[in-house]
Amino acid sequence: MINTDTMCVTKMLEEEIRPKNLMANYAKCLEMDIKQLLQYKDGFVYVNCPACNSRNSEEVFKKNELTYVTCLDCGTIYTNPRPTPIILDRHYAESKTYHYWNKYIFPASEEARREKIFKPRAERVASICHQNNTRTNTLLEVGAGFGTFCEEIDKLDIFNQIIAVEPTPDLAHTCRNKGLNVIEKPIEQVDLGTKSIDVIVSFEVIEHLFSPFDFLYSCKKLLSPNGLLILTCPNVRGFDIILLRSLSSTFGIEHLNYFHPTSLSLLALRCGFKVMEILTPGKLDTELVRKKALSGELDISTQPFLKYLLIYEWNRLGNNFQQFLADNLLSSHMWMVAQKEDLQ
Repeated sequence: MINTDTMCVTKMLEEEIRPKNLMANYAKCLEMDIKQLLQYKDGFVYVNCPACNSRNSEEVFKKNELTYVTCLDCGTIYTNPRPTPIILDRHYAESKTYHYWNKYIFPASEEARREKIFKPRAERVASICHQNNTRTNTLLEVGAGFGTFCEEIDKLDIFNQIIAVEPTPDLAHTCRNKGLNVIEKPIEQVDLGTKSIDVIVSFEVIEHLFSPFDFLYSCKKLLSPNGLLILTCPNVRGFDIILLRSLSSTFGIEHLNYFHPTSLSLLALRCGFKVMEILTPGKLDTELVRKKALSGELDISTQPFLKYLLIYEWNRLGNNFQQFLADNLLSSHMWMVAQKEDLQ
């Protein structure tokens, strides 16, 4: 089911979560990571569409020497060819940007992220579980990052156990220092024996993965019957991504898969999930496009409506337009709630 109910969009500025004084050094780290990854370009491999497994695709653009294609059957955009899992594991273990985020950007922006992102995120997850009458014995977060979501969901005291899965060494270390129960390996390698998980959450992870199908299927195996999977990722049919295309920072070396509501639902169905709802409660689409227009990177001189909306009437209409995008599956930030099908 596609949910288009009105949702509150709390005002958030990009500066709050990506401090401008730190982003210049981040850009330098990113340049080093790009060079490091491209050293292994000869080892990249071609894949089928990560959503529908089709081989039918055509190139849409190139960026940072990576080729982005669109699936002619379902409309998913993805990098092809792409790094193998071995190359990706090496890349993330050596990543300068992940080290920089963990050491500087996350600590500097943690309180803003906690208030504007992670507290509302934890409350939304709790509400989803309540609405679906989901058991709340154990929650597992895949890609726990800095550990802030695990801390916030723990404060709500609705789960008996919380497990943080974080394969990146620096981030796993940070999570352990916060007292979290950490598994430092990819979800595809996690074996909990006879233990099953009631809720798996994963925020901004699936777009990074070599095989989203293997990822979702691994999550399904760990879930108890009728357990919930809640994940977020970019919506390639969101406002800022459609307008900015290759100018969008969403198209970066670490992102391999770009789904939209229909194609993400298709992937979930292939993996044995029932899709309960799709949401796009984004907050930054309009600001990101406006910044590109003001800097001259995006030319909107021939688009009077966008000039009126994003420049001349920004103070009056900016928040309302962002709310419209969120309510109508047009934001580039997407949530999916899916339930493991009990086939017994």
